[in-house]
Amino acid sequence: MNNNKDGCSCSGDCCPQKQVEKKIDIDFLYLDLNICKRCQGAESNLEQAINEVSAVLTSAGYEVSVNKVNISSPELAIKHSFLSSPTIRINGNDISLDVTETACKDCGDICGDSVDCRSWVYEGVEHPEPPKEMIVNAILKEVYGGHSESPKSKKEYMLPDNLRAFFNGTAANK
Repeated sequence: MNNNKDGCSCSGDCCPQKQVEKKIDIDFLYLDLNICKRCQGAESNLEQAINEVSAVLTSAGYEVSVNKVNISSPELAIKHSFLSSPTIRINGNDISLDVTETACKDCGDICGDSVDCRSWVYEGVEHPEPPKEMIVNAILKEVYGGHSESPKSKKEYMLPDNLRAFFNGTAANK
């Protein structure tokens, strides 16, 4: 018999004493949190959703980490395969399979051009920011709904024209 440092006498992964690390990684990707009400609302709803499910997740042995990323350049957009602002991903998977967009006056004002930002369709209704309930359901689905171990395969990324216009406008306004 072989006793390792955690007191387990088995040498394989069969031991019930071995705890599998359960993590929920949430990425919140956005263009602006100072002016854009859509991004601010998404951040607020995300924080509320996490607060509401955190006790259940902790009880179930999950650790939640939130990574907020200000997509402030085309290079960051490319690095994160950013399609539209704001975006929420859980364990690398976007919480909404379809990207729909509507005009965003705030981001348009920031860059001096007309810009469309993400809108969220939940239960057949379009919202300017992701409803808290949508985020809660996406988190719980990731935990209890047969989540995938890795993000779904993605198409080759190209910076959307909409984001290109935003970054060009913000660079010109500096």
